[in-house]
Amino acid sequence: MCGRFANDAETNELIEEFVAQGNDYRDWRPSFSIAPTDVVPIVRDRAASSGEIVRGIEPAAWDFHPPFLTAKGRPQFNARIETVATNGLWRSAFAGNRCIVPMRGYYEWTGEAGDKQPHFLHGERPLLAAAGLATARKVDDRWVVSTVIVTREARDASGEVHDRMPAFLSRDAYDEWLSPAKLASDAEKQRMLDLLEAVSAEMAATISSYEVDRRVNNSRAVDPADPQLIAPLAG
Repeated sequence: MCGRFANDAETNELIEEFVAQGNDYRDWRPSFSIAPTDVVPIVRDRAASSGEIVRGIEPAAWDFHPPFLTAKGRPQFNARIETVATNGLWRSAFAGNRCIVPMRGYYEWTGEAGDKQPHFLHGERPLLAAAGLATARKVDDRWVVSTVIVTREARDASGEVHDRMPAFLSRDAYDEWLSPAKLASDAEKQRMLDLLEAVSAEMAATISSYEVDRRVNNSRAVDPADPQLIAPLAG
């Protein structure tokens, strides 16, 4: 996992699901084929100048690019839970800039090269909350936010099609994961990792999979607004 996902929720649906306010991403258009480097909605809790914590929906490039990373190669779109607290690329964001990447579901493929069958993996509710990290860098005179999805070892239905999957959050874990308070000690970081490991294991048991049309194999050729991309194959 995961190089493509779908999010067909309108901005108002995202606000309702995540009880968000402010910074609403009104330019967002639902997409059934989101690929690395695309701009996607993320959910973040941030401290306002008044000290109030404000939860917002905002745009972020699905390609983690912190300001210290000057030489940029391939897109950075997945971060492994096993190293997310210690790897220098993710460590700071894990400690104090966690986010949620909403999705309807994600795609995985089985089969040999040239004969790949896509599968769509989804949850019991219309929206899944993938644990993510956010960062921002200044480009010219504006701040550009980017994000990465945290992944874990796949299990249950997800494990039947791939060895990795997104680490999904349950609703009762949103507040703790999104808290902007910096994790200052190793104990605090470990407690957050334990939370993510536990809730993502529970959420993995709610994921189902079905085969979809092979048109989705070509991210450049498909129409990302076409809902048939996630339609189950007939028969």
